[in-house]
Amino acid sequence: MSRRRYDPTIVLPPALARRLAAIAAAEHVTLRALVVLAARECARAYPDRFRAGKRLWRPADDQRLRAIYPHTSTATVAQQVRRTVRATYNRAKTLGLHKSAAYLAGHRRAGGDRLRTAGVRSRFQRGQVPANKGLRRPGYSVGRGRMQATQFKKGVRQGAAAANWRPIGTVAIDHEGYQRIKVREARPGEAHGFGNTRVWPLLNRHIWSQAHGPIPRGHAVVFKDGNRAHCALENLELITRRDLMRRNSVHTLPKPVAQAVQLLGALNRQIRRRTRDAEHDRRSA
Repeated sequence: MSRRRYDPTIVLPPALARRLAAIAAAEHVTLRALVVLAARECARAYPDRFRAGKRLWRPADDQRLRAIYPHTSTATVAQQVRRTVRATYNRAKTLGLHKSAAYLAGHRRAGGDRLRTAGVRSRFQRGQVPANKGLRRPGYSVGRGRMQATQFKKGVRQGAAAANWRPIGTVAIDHEGYQRIKVREARPGEAHGFGNTRVWPLLNRHIWSQAHGPIPRGHAVVFKDGNRAHCALENLELITRRDLMRRNSVHTLPKPVAQAVQLLGALNRQIRRRTRDAEHDRRSA
């Protein structure tokens, strides 16, 4: 294992780490195994400095971190305190430390200098003529070749866009079981899916607004019989969000029914969790 990924001096003093490296080379034992054993011994001998094989932060370490962290790069600080960069970041966050304004200004200046010098030789220069200027590739507009056949054509849908397109007036069911209707085409930059309610509004809201005008703010169009598939105008009614919350509250139901609803919800959550864990295990296998 490379020293970059696993540095024994992070949990052990450097002198002890060097001795362990020599022993590992002589005895044909992995250095990591020796470091783990030595870290356990250090944890038993110095319980105030080690826990589970990892070196704890002492007050002297915190004091040094407060002194150098604000005006020094975190990678340099991590080397000086013999910790990983992530551990140094986490400890600084715990102590509420931040980089100073002078350090951040210098860091930004250094980044600007790098941008001004990096890749200068490979950049296009002012007035430089592209190598393919004026060249006509075979099949670009006329003649032989497939370039013209594979070009995008204005106003013509191709591939997935053509397969997923639906005409205005199409009624589809979203992932929650509600019916939605397409009322117009999506403009450039707009989403094409159900998430864009201007393109795909709920069918029940669309039918109500076509008959009675815009829906007032803070109101909802609900189904009288509770059937989301029954979007007839006579089955729709306009109620306030407050009334909708009262209707959907489990506390308005009889106690046995409320308990059954809560148990069903807990059961569904467990089923979703187990299904998600099984899918994660299958992908990890």
